[in-house]
Amino acid sequence: MVGHLRVLLYTISPTQMPTALSDVYHQISQRLVGTPGLLRSELLQEVSGSGEFIVMSEWSGLDAFRAWESGPFHTSATAPMRPYHDNNRGYRQAFGIYEVVADYDESST
Repeated sequence: MVGHLRVLLYTISPTQMPTALSDVYHQISQRLVGTPGLLRSELLQEVSGSGEFIVMSEWSGLDAFRAWESGPFHTSATAPMRPYHDNNRGYRQAFGIYEVVADYDESST
């Protein structure tokens, strides 16, 4: 939906523990149930088997995301994911924040 916000977190799963990232994603997602403004999250796996993943969260808007991001629960809730950040992108490049400015779906046509 236009006006929603999507946050993308680029991650890598260690080859010696292939389910570790998925396990952490599920733990964090369960903790975040009921977070104001959080509409959903998804774990996306790169199809080549490279171990690259994206955690995508969708928010009702920038204000809701910023309120959660600056709140006390953000750091403790997301800490288990930090070891999986894609550090090859650099700290600031491990995530992106995007506002939906246009969208189409089957009901739009």
